[in-house]
Amino acid sequence: MVVGVLAIQGDFEAHAGVLVRLGAEARIVRTPADLEGLDALVIPGGESTTMTLGIEREGLAEPLRELVSSGVPTLGTCAGMIMLDRDHLGLLDVSARRNAFGRQVQSFEADLDLNRLGRDGPLRAVFIRAPWVDDYGEDVEVLAEIEGHPVAVRQGNILAVAFHPELTDDGRVHAWLVDQVRQHA
Repeated sequence: MVVGVLAIQGDFEAHAGVLVRLGAEARIVRTPADLEGLDALVIPGGESTTMTLGIEREGLAEPLRELVSSGVPTLGTCAGMIMLDRDHLGLLDVSARRNAFGRQVQSFEADLDLNRLGRDGPLRAVFIRAPWVDDYGEDVEVLAEIEGHPVAVRQGNILAVAFHPELTDDGRVHAWLVDQVRQHA
């Protein structure tokens, strides 16, 4: 199982480490050729404007759209949620608000219930300049909220979370991605 981790910006190495611990091969993705033969994809956090410019510079927008639209399980975290939304790659029927919880100094942790994702028990989530979902379509399932704002959503083969699961020892969010590949193999 080969899981690509978009390496335009963000802590892509931490995501790769979690995936390797779960038994997957992690491939750093920087060019369209790196997308060949992937079983799943992670779009990590970072700064969405910088990520957009890097994706455009490398000619990755259309290849990413094709890969995700083909049904490849995809996880977007923090800015990855923004990159998947209607205004960016247009793969997830949501509008995400950048820095919705505030600036870096307003970063926080919270326990989330992701039982609808098939993950028992609370999950400690790290929010750093995190987005939330302002609006979503009828095919989008809200999995978790904070103060009424969706922070984890799923639509088909895409899971998007507003937090950084790679910054904790809890691999359950990444395990969902690995499980999706195994179920569809």
